[in-house]
Amino acid sequence: MPRTTAKALDSRQRFIDVALGLFTRHSFAGTSLQMIAAELGVTKSAVHHHFRSREDLLLAVIEPLAGQLRAAVEAAEAIRGHHARAERLLIGFVDIVVHHKSLMSLLSGDPGVIEMLRAHPELSALSQRQMALFAGVEAGPAGEVKASVVTRGLAGAAANPALGLDDRELHAHLCAVGRLTLGLPKPRPTTAENPL
Repeated sequence: MPRTTAKALDSRQRFIDVALGLFTRHSFAGTSLQMIAAELGVTKSAVHHHFRSREDLLLAVIEPLAGQLRAAVEAAEAIRGHHARAERLLIGFVDIVVHHKSLMSLLSGDPGVIEMLRAHPELSALSQRQMALFAGVEAGPAGEVKASVVTRGLAGAAANPALGLDDRELHAHLCAVGRLTLGLPKPRPTTAENPL
């Protein structure tokens, strides 16, 4: 990789990291591009060189997670049977929320972020696919409620530092709670989960 390209990627990642910290501390709506520039000691035009808007920057912040969720949803959709799909997605989703704990509070608790994600066609469609896979375990409103509890509840629990669990323990507990909520059977002892 040419040096200038590596340097540009490093600069871009610095903007993303600082934006995540400021979005988490001040909310998405409460963070301006000028604040991000000031935190990095650069001009606002330097931020605009990489990102046209806060929305573009937020999309860059969540893209790794969105890509992993897309892969988890596609893997689950490729399986036959509602319960098997939900189990596969549950394990993939728990992998994601445990790995991205710092991002979970922003995604699940910031109204500005939630509104922006709902307005983004691709991310909204991905969320609907995820919800449909979880809701498929039970017909009607009960399945939809279970899907909502699993997606929002597991994300919120993963973001809670007061739990004091290491990643392996957190993963096991979130999977157990997800299975209980969705009415999925406990895995057989020979079934290997993918704890981090």
